[in-house]
Amino acid sequence: MKKLRAWLLGLVLLALTLLTVGPFAWLLVTALKGPGENIFAYPPSLWPSAPTLDNFRLVLDAVPFARYFGNSVGVSVVSVVLNVALASLAAYPLARMRFKGARGIEAGLLATMMVPLPVLMIPLFLLINRMGLMDSYAGVILPTAVNAFGIFLMRNAFLAIPRELDEAAIIDGASHWQIFWRVLLPLVTPSLATLAIFDFVAAWGDFLWPLLVLKNPDRYTLPVGIAYLAGTFSANWRLIAAGAVLAIAPILAVFLFLQRFFVEGQTSGAVKG
Repeated sequence: MKKLRAWLLGLVLLALTLLTVGPFAWLLVTALKGPGENIFAYPPSLWPSAPTLDNFRLVLDAVPFARYFGNSVGVSVVSVVLNVALASLAAYPLARMRFKGARGIEAGLLATMMVPLPVLMIPLFLLINRMGLMDSYAGVILPTAVNAFGIFLMRNAFLAIPRELDEAAIIDGASHWQIFWRVLLPLVTPSLATLAIFDFVAAWGDFLWPLLVLKNPDRYTLPVGIAYLAGTFSANWRLIAAGAVLAIAPILAVFLFLQRFFVEGQTSGAVKG
């Protein structure tokens, strides 16, 4: 019976792996196919008959890829730094201090998580326009500089740490800032890494908001720039697939670099709350 359960579990995990890796594998295969190979052939081929890297070269020639890449790196890094810093600072008093209105603040933050982003697009657009931040990176970054998910993740991570550490630090004469910076923050590094991964993926892959805010093509982020590989009436799917593979690569690199913190951070941020 145990062997049967193990086999069933293995099959389920294999199916989930194929569902997860399958789209990226198909994207890579399409990017490696030459112009003489039908990408819509049925039954589909699992590997190109003559793999080529020409599509990647054509993408680099068709759009200012290096500029778009640099724009995305700048926007994503600043977004991650602001999100991690502000979420940690906002989560600390909710987790370690007792004051009137804390429950109301938490309820308000939770309510914001239930509002879909498209509902906020028009008011955010009007606000950014009135602030004079249209066609600027600040207009792209500020609306997503902090979010309720990050605050709750860090709040739960702080709650998982025994309060005795705070009390011992207070006896030694530590201030709240010293407790936050020197005692608690080093203990929630996995949660910080988890939040950084989520924020980086969201900022790097964001398409609609930069498309609305940025007007100058020189300021386009990578997803917006790659979208222009598709024409009005036709699209070269090989080039689009190659551009998408190049755009996904940094996300994979960040995840591989921080993956040892990822699982631990998810569990430590969701144990108590």
